[in-house]
Amino acid sequence: MTLSVLFDASRLVSRADRTAPTGVDRVCLAYAEWLLSRSDLAVTAVRTRKEKLVALDPVWFRDCVRGLRARWTGGASERALTSDEQRLIAALATPGRAPESIMGTPPPPTVARTGAASRLWRFLSGPQPRQTSVLPDGALYFNVGHTGLVDATILASLAARGVERIVMLHDLIPITHPEFCRPGDGDKHRERVLSTLRHASRILVNSRYTAHELLAFAAREGLDPPPIDAIHLGLEPSFVGARNGAPTGRYFVHVGTIEARKNLAFLLTLWRRLAEQLGTEAPQLVLIGRYGWENEAVLDHLERSPPLRGLVHQASDLPDTVLADLMAGACAVLAPSSVEGFDLPAVEACALGIPLIASDIPAHRELVPGALLIDPLDGVGWLAAIEAAMRRPPETPPYSAPSWSDHFAKVSGALGLDPVPGAVGTPPDQPARAMGRIASASSS
Repeated sequence: MTLSVLFDASRLVSRADRTAPTGVDRVCLAYAEWLLSRSDLAVTAVRTRKEKLVALDPVWFRDCVRGLRARWTGGASERALTSDEQRLIAALATPGRAPESIMGTPPPPTVARTGAASRLWRFLSGPQPRQTSVLPDGALYFNVGHTGLVDATILASLAARGVERIVMLHDLIPITHPEFCRPGDGDKHRERVLSTLRHASRILVNSRYTAHELLAFAAREGLDPPPIDAIHLGLEPSFVGARNGAPTGRYFVHVGTIEARKNLAFLLTLWRRLAEQLGTEAPQLVLIGRYGWENEAVLDHLERSPPLRGLVHQASDLPDTVLADLMAGACAVLAPSSVEGFDLPAVEACALGIPLIASDIPAHRELVPGALLIDPLDGVGWLAAIEAAMRRPPETPPYSAPSWSDHFAKVSGALGLDPVPGAVGTPPDQPARAMGRIASASSS
């Protein structure tokens, strides 16, 4: 028996021009590859257009998935480093202050926001794929990229056709912490979560903490949620196991979008203090990530603070192998976030056996309990931990990294699919139910 699956590829194909993925992009790519690899599934990639789904050409989509994999995590297929990136690596390998800070291109003063459809067609290279509004009868619909959920039209229409709707929610941060997000994002995400709670057949989340926040939100709204599966995300191969031959230096690394909730203004204030106290012995810091939103305080530090010049650097879109090597060569990876749903770089650091100093928040306590966890407002504690890591990196306890194979085995079990492609267990219109409102939870 072959099941028909609709996979919402809206977010994935809108990233067709990116040289490096975000965490959600990685999830979308992993799900696309998993679904396409199963011989028991007939997968149709779809995208949203005017509150409807249209099917993408299957050959084009498979080529798109292969191209993104090669570009994002392709090893020898990864792009060559730019001259600035080469200078950055050389600077980090040299103790002390560099002649100047090495920075990526800062964001323009104002950036016009565009819709998903506009981004899709601007980013697609080559001939546009053939599309059709005629969809096959589907048994399952997967949406793991948050696209097309603000309006309930698509999920409701799929429900009317008898299609099981599997939706992943990555966090509730725009609802619980709107001060860290763009104005209006909280209201938009609230509608996205409400439509998911009302119309999804099953909800996947990336941590028990995200599940807890989702259940609390549903209770406040007076909604009875569908089954919720808390399953930790997997890691890419580049971030599992020790990196042999990785360069070493006296520097620290932060990986993640440069945005307010990452608590980077706090981190840069600490680095100014380190520069004042240690002088030429102060370590370097590199922020690896794209510029996000509400980051004016971070930009002010980077652009205008004399003590940080030559000590703090920034880069974005590094190839995975280069990123993993830079992380492995650091005194420690730093993760001072105020809030996270699933902190992928923190998990990657532990999987690589790299010392991790992270904020003491629920997601970190769940995902990386062996890390050195410090209150995200404890400046004295963070300074002491960083200085101690300079002298002697903290021990890294054994860590069992979450894998995509484990993740998809649990997803298969939740949906009644055989974990081994080629066979089907319980039909998906009779999803496996577990005790409690959280149907299943993974271990790290």
